[in-house]
Amino acid sequence: MKAITLDRTQDSKLLLTDLQSRALLPGEVRVQIKAAALNHRDEWCRKGLYPNIQDGIVLGSDGAGIVAEIGEGVDDEWLQKEVIINPALNWGENQKVQSASFEILGMPRNGTLAESVVVPVDRLHDKPTHMTWEEAAALPLAGLTAFRALSYQGDIQQGENILVTGFGGGVAQFAVQFGLALGAKVSTSSSSPEKLEKAKSLGVDYTFDYKDDNWILKALEITSGFDVIIDSAVGDTLNHLTQVVKPGGKIIFYGATLGNPSKLEARRIFWNQIKIIGTTMGSDLDFENMLSLVCEKKIHPIIDHVFKFEEAEKAFDRMRDGKQMGKIVLVP
Repeated sequence: MKAITLDRTQDSKLLLTDLQSRALLPGEVRVQIKAAALNHRDEWCRKGLYPNIQDGIVLGSDGAGIVAEIGEGVDDEWLQKEVIINPALNWGENQKVQSASFEILGMPRNGTLAESVVVPVDRLHDKPTHMTWEEAAALPLAGLTAFRALSYQGDIQQGENILVTGFGGGVAQFAVQFGLALGAKVSTSSSSPEKLEKAKSLGVDYTFDYKDDNWILKALEITSGFDVIIDSAVGDTLNHLTQVVKPGGKIIFYGATLGNPSKLEARRIFWNQIKIIGTTMGSDLDFENMLSLVCEKKIHPIIDHVFKFEEAEKAFDRMRDGKQMGKIVLVP
């Protein structure tokens, strides 16, 4: 089968190669991939910035396809089903936090950027019928991350003001759409006028250019502050967010692309009783609840661009350069 693997001997660090499919173990299925999608963790693997990376591993966490083969003990009803894959493995029984054995499909085990992928049958869910293959492939990792941030960590309520920073990436676009679907008043930020226009077309209340020195004052004037902020940048922007979150509000971050803050304005945090919460991926329950919301509200992921497997380097470079508006999808 064709597969895109990590290969640090290549200039691109990627290799489109032919791999031998392994035999199924009990409880496993083979899914013929119709579409797969990139996440930032794939680019981090390419850069060598992800733990325990290994050359020769098939990258990719997101995928949708048709069950082509089932292993011993798997119900026959799964055969030929159209499915999406939950890429979170071994979350465990604690809804509060993942177990020590938690891992994500695509490193260190083979992922979805291949003509087929082997996964435990309990990772499968019916493909939402209102979605194309490309849309279904775009949903799992980013959708799950956004949903847990909003619903479990944020516990957002109808009518609350929320801010989603960095609109344009996969998680941020889902956080905006899920927030609107849950009845929140959603605002977002970006330095791209085009991305902010796209956000307005989805129904957000307010947009802010975070490179505008006055965006904090404007946000406070318009909204009087946010109940919940969803962020992936952190760095020194954390101190900006503590200025626009309401007393008693929550700042929830699922990434730290700008690294650690060089300083922390602790007095504002404790005096205003601000809650700063980390989050990542989500439990099996989060995934099921996310799917229910997506199907009930007929939410469609935003697709930036669809590439062939042979164009993998272009797809990865587009993510690296931050040019995407929505999810980058690859098809065999």
